[in-house]
Amino acid sequence: MSEFNYDNRRFVGVENYDDGDLTSDVVFHYHQKGTEIRGTFNGGRIDQGKLVAELLPDGRLDMIWQYLNIDGEFVSGCCMSTPKLLPDGRYRLEEDWIITGGPNQGQTGTSAIEEIRDEETQK
Repeated sequence: MSEFNYDNRRFVGVENYDDGDLTSDVVFHYHQKGTEIRGTFNGGRIDQGKLVAELLPDGRLDMIWQYLNIDGEFVSGCCMSTPKLLPDGRYRLEEDWIITGGPNQGQTGTSAIEEIRDEETQK
């Protein structure tokens, strides 16, 4: 099994290919049970979102996701997230994704999210 453990980790968007719905205001909260990852996310232009992923032996996440944005648009997709360990011990996930449903169906891109600590969510 992977050396990465995603249980009860929180992340925020730090890079996106454009000015889409993923911003630094979006908070992701991951939970892990074995190789199963589940998560919720919201903030910024995202009203509510959910994700499910399989943890691969190398730590990558093979993921599907869906969300409802503040305009009432339903968006879904899949992505492969590759973890990097930052010097301070936090995780960074570099993501390659495709939108499979919604207004921008078929669009592909890259993004990155980074782990935040509990004290950072208090700001």
